[in-house]
Amino acid sequence: MTLNRHTIDGLSEQFKTRTINSNAFETSMNNAGYLESGSAPAQGGRVKVWWSHSIYRRVESIYSPDKQTVITAYHV
Repeated sequence: MTLNRHTIDGLSEQFKTRTINSNAFETSMNNAGYLESGSAPAQGGRVKVWWSHSIYRRVESIYSPDKQTVITAYHV
């Protein structure tokens, strides 16, 4: 749970908490111009989601198994 350890290009404010509700995370990403570009199963039943942007590097985020909480997100 390291969401607050990563900087995401284009966000007006970086995340200050270790995890975040998925709705709040997705709103922040969409407001910055990111679009969800795909998803796949991840280790431990979690869900991996990729975000693309026309200018910034792609972001990979890891969600809890129920997809209600974002555990981390980082540029890949």
